[in-house]
Amino acid sequence: MAETEHTHQPPLTAEEDILPPPSPEPLLASVEVESVVEAVDVEEHHSVVTVVEKECPLTEPPQEPTTTLVEAQQVSLTLPEKELTESDKSKPVEEKKIPQSLISFKEESNKVSDLSDSEVKALEELKFLVQEAIKDQTFTTGTTDLPQEVSIWGVPLLKDDRSDVILLKFLRARDFKVKESFAMLKNTILWRKEFNIEELVDENLGDDLEKVVFMDGHDKEGHPVCYNVYGEFQNKELYNKTFGDEEKRNKFLRWRIQFLERSIRKLDFSPGGINTIFQVSDLKNSPGPGKRELRIATRQALQLLQDNYPEFVAKQVFINVPWWYLAFYTMISPFMTQRTKSKFVFAGPSKTAETLYKYITPEQVPVQYGGLSVDYCECNPEFTSNDPVTEIIVKPATKQTVEIIVNEKCIIVWELRVLGWEVTYSAEYVPNTDSGYTVNIQKPRKMTTADEPVVSSSFKIVELGKILLTIDNPTSKKKKLLYRFKDKPYSD
Repeated sequence: MAETEHTHQPPLTAEEDILPPPSPEPLLASVEVESVVEAVDVEEHHSVVTVVEKECPLTEPPQEPTTTLVEAQQVSLTLPEKELTESDKSKPVEEKKIPQSLISFKEESNKVSDLSDSEVKALEELKFLVQEAIKDQTFTTGTTDLPQEVSIWGVPLLKDDRSDVILLKFLRARDFKVKESFAMLKNTILWRKEFNIEELVDENLGDDLEKVVFMDGHDKEGHPVCYNVYGEFQNKELYNKTFGDEEKRNKFLRWRIQFLERSIRKLDFSPGGINTIFQVSDLKNSPGPGKRELRIATRQALQLLQDNYPEFVAKQVFINVPWWYLAFYTMISPFMTQRTKSKFVFAGPSKTAETLYKYITPEQVPVQYGGLSVDYCECNPEFTSNDPVTEIIVKPATKQTVEIIVNEKCIIVWELRVLGWEVTYSAEYVPNTDSGYTVNIQKPRKMTTADEPVVSSSFKIVELGKILLTIDNPTSKKKKLLYRFKDKPYSD
């Protein structure tokens, strides 16, 4: 008897990230698959409910459809076709796929005991140069004879082991070349004074761009996640207000630096702490490279970030990648180091949720990207990003049933979603006693992509029984079901 398929897997490497999905598994004969799993929160639920997941094929599995051009574009992105010569026609057609890094980046340890001998030596040499610079007031413009304390991102240099973590960022950005690392650190400190970073952090620059860049949740390793939503600039009014002239572009630059500074100061710079950010760039409806004002602002921002904020990106995931980005990436790729490119992951529109799930759990992924995180609003008071989600693969032409067996009187609250829907959802309550009545909580309802992304409901358990949440997948594609529930006490 086969087991129900789950997706609790470790994150894949960047090069694995954009491979097309495996073809649907062969359909089995009519059998019932049952597996008893522990409740989502063992401590909270084990004495109140038990969860059983059942799977069985539908009566008439559909035939696998022929792949269309649209389907092919969901697997990989292709450049516009050109007219073929006779010699070209005899050659196999080469498909331009989303770029992928050959080596997946893995963060190095910031503990001195984990460094190599040469790295320890470089760190000690840099610390000596910093100490001499502080004595000589190279980093400051003060007139006092006494050395002034120098801090960066709220960390005073050479005061404790957090300083080592800061210095290692500059060393790694310059391949542990001490003189180059010191020059970069010096330029960064002087730039911060010139840019008035300390005053900028507390400045009120408005909230016009709060939907363009925002923090939401953490990845599986604990890094805070920053979302960059470039499609918001399709709004002409917002675009002109942000990039219309040089003064507006400078204000945008100050806002972007302020946002980054505030985010960095929440990081943990102790050795072994989380001191990098997981970046997600959403390119859906993003203005193309033809927008001159955006190009100028982007170039300015990238230059400042590259020069003054080394090694703050844990991973850079690009989602909803459009076709034009292929040409753009090909053009800039030669100018990037392998270390930088190894942090990049690319995903086309149909792979957004699947890609994010490799690094971020569904309860931490915002609803608009396929997850269940809605902590940024008040529309879902029952669940937070701390309430874990169960993932199930619903195979083609099968019915998946989640049984929530209730052992005590309570109120059961649940929410679920199936990515892409195109399935039928129903919910019912079945009492344990023969004299009880089955209650249709939700009659079978065909869910499409136009329906709400998440379904939430609740049911008061007066007599013991079970709640059945059923998903019928009549399509020839695998579907991913996400669900979570909790019990709440009630008094008669």
